[in-house]
Amino acid sequence: MKTTQNIQVAVDAIVFGYSKEEGVSVLLIKRKYAPFKGNWAIPGGFVLDDESLEEAVERELLEETGVKINYLEQLYTFGKPNRDPRRRVISVAYFGLVKSKQFEKLKASTDAEEAKWFNIKELPSLAFDHDKILDMAIERIRGKIVYQPIGFELLDKKFPFSDLEHLYATLLDRPVDRRNFKKKVMHLGILDELDEKAKSSGAGRPGNLFQFNKATYDKLIRDGMHFEI
Repeated sequence: MKTTQNIQVAVDAIVFGYSKEEGVSVLLIKRKYAPFKGNWAIPGGFVLDDESLEEAVERELLEETGVKINYLEQLYTFGKPNRDPRRRVISVAYFGLVKSKQFEKLKASTDAEEAKWFNIKELPSLAFDHDKILDMAIERIRGKIVYQPIGFELLDKKFPFSDLEHLYATLLDRPVDRRNFKKKVMHLGILDELDEKAKSSGAGRPGNLFQFNKATYDKLIRDGMHFEI
């Protein structure tokens, strides 16, 4: 059976940012051209003939926002026939989680008129089917952190345990059981308690600082980790 195709492949980069003060945000660009000119969208674009999907998503993210991230995890492939009004476009979406303060100087170029961080609770209307893509990425992040500790790179090198609790409560958008959470995390052995005190906030005695033990974490990942909040 002879098959005729007129399909193009694109990539999208959902970059979540975290800061203790601002919570969770997502990096968006304002489109410079039609369709959806002037609307906010997830950074992305078409894959070139001579590049891999990973190369394409890193290039588009850098071109449209000035942000360079070495690793993005593949989320899902979106391919409904009418998702792009121009033609049939299949998009492979990737997502990542970064410390937003490291990427405050954004630089929009090519198809992007502007690049900006938006709190995930205060999002603008999005172009194409990007609201669905973003919803799936948020769900994936929240689903992942309840069975595999992630996000230590979002904290300072040395941090009070309360900062880790705050990170999880913010990402999950719900409170965590402080006693059980600390018990489960400490049982894994992925944190080293230091003989250093956190700066006093004026309320009670300051607790010790902690540091992430990457060697233990990597071994648990290889061996199979069981972690549920």
